Amino acid sequence: MNKRTRLVILLAVLAICFVFLWPSISWYGRTPKEVQTLALGSTEKIKDYATNKAAEDVRTIKSKAAEDSSQILGDEYSWVKKDVVKRYKALDQKVPSELTLKDVLSVYDSEMEFMNVFQDYYRDEILKAKKFYNNSVKLGLDLSGGMNVIVRADLDAALESMGDEVATANTEDFKKEAMANAIENLTSRIDRFGLTSPVIRQQGADRIYIEIPGAAQADAINTLIMGKGILNFRLVDNEATAAFKSYYNQHPASTFNAAGELMDKSIIPEDCEVFGVYTKDDYGLDERYDWLVVKKEVALEGRHIKSAEVRADEFTSQPEVAFNLDAEGAEIFATFTGAHVNENLAIVSDNKVKSNATIKQAITGGSVSLSGGFSYEEANNIKKVLQTAWLEVPLEVESQQVIGASLGDEAIRQGIKAIILGLGLILVFLLIFYKASGINAVVAQILNLYMMFSILSAFNLTLTLSSIAGMILTIGMAVDANVLVFERIKEELRQGKSRSIAISMGFDNAFWAIMDSNITTFIAAIFLSQLGSGAVQGFAVSLAIGVLSSVFTALFVSRLMFDFDTDVLHAKKVSIGWGIKQ
Repeated sequence: MNKRTRLVILLAVLAICFVFLWPSISWYGRTPKEVQTLALGSTEKIKDYATNKAAEDVRTIKSKAAEDSSQILGDEYSWVKKDVVKRYKALDQKVPSELTLKDVLSVYDSEMEFMNVFQDYYRDEILKAKKFYNNSVKLGLDLSGGMNVIVRADLDAALESMGDEVATANTEDFKKEAMANAIENLTSRIDRFGLTSPVIRQQGADRIYIEIPGAAQADAINTLIMGKGILNFRLVDNEATAAFKSYYNQHPASTFNAAGELMDKSIIPEDCEVFGVYTKDDYGLDERYDWLVVKKEVALEGRHIKSAEVRADEFTSQPEVAFNLDAEGAEIFATFTGAHVNENLAIVSDNKVKSNATIKQAITGGSVSLSGGFSYEEANNIKKVLQTAWLEVPLEVESQQVIGASLGDEAIRQGIKAIILGLGLILVFLLIFYKASGINAVVAQILNLYMMFSILSAFNLTLTLSSIAGMILTIGMAVDANVLVFERIKEELRQGKSRSIAISMGFDNAFWAIMDSNITTFIAAIFLSQLGSGAVQGFAVSLAIGVLSSVFTALFVSRLMFDFDTDVLHAKKVSIGWGIKQ
C-alpha cells in the first residue's frame, strides 16, 4: 500500500470518527443544562413542554398586538420571521421591510396554525438534543449519579390469588404473563413520572432491575414502584367532547395552563373531566392523539375484572378484546349498559383514555368483548391496560443503591485526572528516552484516545469508572507497541542501515510480536465481556476497543509519520534515542 493511499485511509478514519463523536460533543459541550433536562424526560413531557411554551408565546404576542399592533416582532422570534416570509412569498405578496405584529398575525388563518409554528420549533429543538443524547456516549450511574433498584415479584402470591382459575398445567405460562405485566406496569408508571431514560429489564425468573440515572428521590421511586394503577370505566359525553374540541381548535394557546389544567372550567359541564386519548407510539410509549370529555362518576371499577384475552371475532375474524367480570361487576355492568345503549364508554387508566367503545346492547353475564376494527397490536395494548386491574403482582424492593450526582462529578474529575496524568507522564518519558521519535508516539496516543471515544459513541456504549480503568490500561499497552517498534529500529540503525531501511525493517520485525500480544489480550477481553457483568464487562469492552485502536495507531499512524519525514521532509537520520550513531 503506497503512502498516499495510507494517508487517504487515515483521513477517512479520522473523519468518520469525528462524525461518530459529534453527538457526544454536541450533547456534553453544546447543549444547555435546561435543554438536557427536558430532552431526558419522557416523550409526553417533551410534548407538554412544547405545547405549553408555544401557548405562552402566542398569548404574549397576541397581548402585545392588542396593545399596539404596529410593534416590531423581536429578533428572539427569528424562526417565526422565516415562516412569515415564506408565507408572504407563497401568497405572492411583498414582504414588509419591518414585520409588525399585525403583519405576522395576518398571514395565519387561525390561532392553532400560528401556535403550531412555535410548537414545532420547541419540539424540534428538544428532539434534536434528544437525538444527540441517544447517539452519544452514556455516563453510567457511578459517573452521572442516580439509583438502581432490584425488585422481587411475588409470582406465587399472584398465582395463589387467582385460586382455581389457573390450571396446574398453565402455571408457568401464568407466571410468565404475570412477570411481563409487572414490567409493563412499572414501565408505564416510571414513564408517566417523567424520569430520565430509565432502564427496566427482567433479571432471572422473578426479579426486575431498574436503573434510573440522574437525581431521583428514593421515597418517590419506592412509592412509584409499590403503587397500583387506577383503572375504571366512564361514560363519554359526546356533545361536550365536540364542544370542547371546537373551543380548543379556536383557542389552543389559552385552553390549558402550564400545569395542564383548564384555564376556563366552564367550557365543559361540571360533572365532567377532559382527558387525553392515548395509544402506544413506535417506542412503546403513551402518545396522546385526541381529547375526550368523560363523566366524573365511575361506571365500573377495574377491580371487578378477572381476566382478559385477545381473540378473533367469530363472524368478521377481526381482533377483539374479551374480558370477564366477577359477580358484583357483572351485575353493575349489566344495569349500566342497559341504561346507556348506543352511548360511548371509555376505559380510563391513570387519567388516560386507552379505549373508547360504543355500547351496542345491555351486557349481561359478566363476559364483555370490545371490538372496533382494532389491529392485533392495538388489541394487545388494550389487553395490557385491562390486566393492570386484575393481574396484580406483589412487588418488594430487595435492594436499592443511590449514588449522588456530586459523587459522580468527583469520579469524572478523578478519572480525567488519572488519564491526563498517566498519559502526560508516559509522553514525557517517550520524549526524553526516544527524543524526536517520541513525538510520533505522542500523536499516536492522542489519536488512540480520540478513536476510543469515537467508537464508544458510535455504539452508544456506557462510560463507567471501570471503562476508564480499561482506557488507562490501554494507554500503557499502546506505549508497549511503540517501544517494540522503536527498539527494533534502533537495532537496525546500530547495524549501520539507512533511515528508510531501518524504519521499514523495524516495523516489519515488530509486527508479529505486537499482533501476538494484542490478539491474546483481545481474546481475553472478549471472553470477559461475554461472561462478566457490571464493572467487569465495562472494563472488558473498553479494553477490547483500546486494543484495536492502539494497534492501528502504533502500526499505521506512526509508520505514516516516519515515512512523511523521510519522503516529504527528506530527513536522513532518525532521532530515536541516546547513543545511536548514524
